[in-house]
Amino acid sequence: MSNATLSPLPSADHEVAARLREALLAAAFTADGLLDLLGAPAYAALARSETVPALRATRGDTPLETLVRLFLLQQPVPHARVEGVLPVHACVAGGWLTRVGDAGGDLAATVDVRPYGGPDGEDWFIVSDLGCAVGGAGGIGSRDEGVVLGVGGASTTLAGITVRTPVASALDLGTGSGIQALHASRHATRVTATDLNPRALHITALTLALSGVPAADLREGSLFEPVRDDESYDLIVSNPPFVISPGARLTYRDGGMGGDDLCRSLVQGAGERLNEGGFAQFLANWQHVEGEDWQDRIRSWVPRGCDAWIVQREVQDVTQYAELWLRDAGDHRGDPAEYQARYDAWLDEFEARKVKAVGFGWITLRRTSAAEPVITAEEWPHPVEQPLGDTVRAHFERLDYLRGHDDAALLAGHFRLAGEIVQEQVGLPGAEDPEHVVLRQHRGMRRATKVDTVGAGFAGVCDGTLSAGRILDAIAQLVGEDPVLLRDRTPAQIRLLVEQGFLEPAPR
Repeated sequence: MSNATLSPLPSADHEVAARLREALLAAAFTADGLLDLLGAPAYAALARSETVPALRATRGDTPLETLVRLFLLQQPVPHARVEGVLPVHACVAGGWLTRVGDAGGDLAATVDVRPYGGPDGEDWFIVSDLGCAVGGAGGIGSRDEGVVLGVGGASTTLAGITVRTPVASALDLGTGSGIQALHASRHATRVTATDLNPRALHITALTLALSGVPAADLREGSLFEPVRDDESYDLIVSNPPFVISPGARLTYRDGGMGGDDLCRSLVQGAGERLNEGGFAQFLANWQHVEGEDWQDRIRSWVPRGCDAWIVQREVQDVTQYAELWLRDAGDHRGDPAEYQARYDAWLDEFEARKVKAVGFGWITLRRTSAAEPVITAEEWPHPVEQPLGDTVRAHFERLDYLRGHDDAALLAGHFRLAGEIVQEQVGLPGAEDPEHVVLRQHRGMRRATKVDTVGAGFAGVCDGTLSAGRILDAIAQLVGEDPVLLRDRTPAQIRLLVEQGFLEPAPR
């Protein structure tokens, strides 16, 4: 189906958007305002595509209840109720509202508008197609492949892991409803956003205008096609259509290339478009192929001249994966024979490619001039603390430190224990000594790592005062060990603690 079957979009006129924004804020149609009105259970239900609790909570006639019903729940509202809340004539003329009913006495929204709280308390609004602002597509994708979704879990995950340092230029590939471009506008002087779907570019323009942020440079095209050969960026982000599927039925999620080729092309193409020290950050799916290590597969994607940190967050076998995305499109609610045929097609595709499972995770690249770039690939399915942008940036800073310090320099260095690290001793009850000691982070990646008694003692006294070598000499004296031997065998453990963020180099 074509985009022509979707409803017409509002004009991106900035004057109308500014008047609408002013009215929305005056009625407290914000993320905080919604939570106060609906309460936590009804607010959470919206994210699950369940609207009944919110409908029950908006049976009054306050301005905020009117706006929630109109823009978030897509209920027709009597003209008289809307007139006191919004500039009706301007909103109808600008295409934000349309008249419905025989006498035109009711008004309805033409797009979803979802309040979204920025990281520093900004009141933003994410525009998307009707029925797509909360809880994902809800099966709408099975009816029209040109649909533009609102904010989902993947969108907020990418926004949370993105490094937020001031930059001159940022590129958002596959912008969708514009949430990544919106975040980038806070710290990038120039924002470029691309999408294969022209409807998505128009909706991104609406999102930015209604959120009161500067317009981005919007370009139509796939992946890096709209980027000129002489252009490079300090930040590249993408939540691409990474779903590995037979064909490209749904524009918003299916890449249209075989297997995980779209994600591979995206990662490989980013290196030459990054400025020195610049970051490229993606969400991605990758195949687990029989007889092939998944880490080796993703490592081969990393372009030359880039450090990389690859984190696999989840793995699904091929049946789980196919079922997830068939449900996403609403296929499970259609004709059983058609559902079975589509399920078969997915499994046929995976079987032909010898794919046994699919991984999901984050890929971060950083352009470096180092002679030997470092690629870290790991599996970490455990809870983390968002936002992680500072954690990601610090990971690469520690990488630089370790790369520039041999063992002698490491022992001459000063370290301090990172914040909110706790020590756990594991062993049998009543035992004189623990079987092992675990250091655990309560921030960022929330890692846990086993250390020996020397490692635990070393970490415990790191406050930046003494060099690592002097601390080890003191420990050697306490435990009766040869200080030279201790200095020889401990740097590897110190490197691991620094690499994983338990220890930080202390400024001198």
